[in-house]
Amino acid sequence: MAQGPAQGIGMADHFVMCSRLGRYLTFQASGRFLITDDFATPKLSIPKDAQALAAICSKDELVARAALMPLAHRAASLDDGRREAFEELFELIERQTLSPLVREGALAVLQSGFRENRIRELEAVLSDDLSPARTRYRKFLEVVRELIEGRLASGTFIDEFVDFTKSVAGRLDFGIYSYCMDRIIATPLIPLQVKKMVTVEIMRFPPLIRRELLSNALANGGVDRQAKDFIRHAISMHLPKGQLLEIELLEAVKERRITAQEIENTLNRASMAASYSGVSGRA
Repeated sequence: MAQGPAQGIGMADHFVMCSRLGRYLTFQASGRFLITDDFATPKLSIPKDAQALAAICSKDELVARAALMPLAHRAASLDDGRREAFEELFELIERQTLSPLVREGALAVLQSGFRENRIRELEAVLSDDLSPARTRYRKFLEVVRELIEGRLASGTFIDEFVDFTKSVAGRLDFGIYSYCMDRIIATPLIPLQVKKMVTVEIMRFPPLIRRELLSNALANGGVDRQAKDFIRHAISMHLPKGQLLEIELLEAVKERRITAQEIENTLNRASMAASYSGVSGRA
């Protein structure tokens, strides 16, 4: 999951495009999903405008909350005269964010006058929210190891997988959960039957999460043909054509066969055609 230095050129625009396509935020170069740690590590340099957009439009609420912290610390380090721009920025974030907790956090920071103590309190709350899910994730990795080593039956593993998914839903960075799923589907030592059962469970997920995870698997060169064939069969048999198209287009984006802008244009044309058809039908 290592990530090299982030390039700030176009990052904010890329986040906007992710949001328009209903996606979790990614790094443009690698395609990796953002996680909370990315806003705390000195190895990355995420520009201020990209941080603000992540706080506003990230569909992973944990990432959105984490994105707020470096902005708050930066504002706290400035004198009153130079802090005015950040006050306006935090007011904008409070008004436009998708996350109620980010809205509450931005308001709390504003009302405190960007006091470091209040910012650290918010960081502590975020850390407390993350810790149990990270612990459960590490425990599940041991379950995966037992499966690979042949010390765990397939049915027992699926029970563990379902319990793990339910226990970390909304409490673990989507990027970490996605990475875990990628490894399960791609690892040669995990039986095909297990991969099929995991796919069946993923088919029950909300559309946004299902779209990202299944397109990941289809675009992953490390996933064998049998697993991909099963996934394609499952989505063609059980999903509406619109959701099937979304997965196929996102797969193409991840394989760099088309760009995110091209996929947005395709969806816009389809929407316009549908609207025109509806108008013609009423004429």
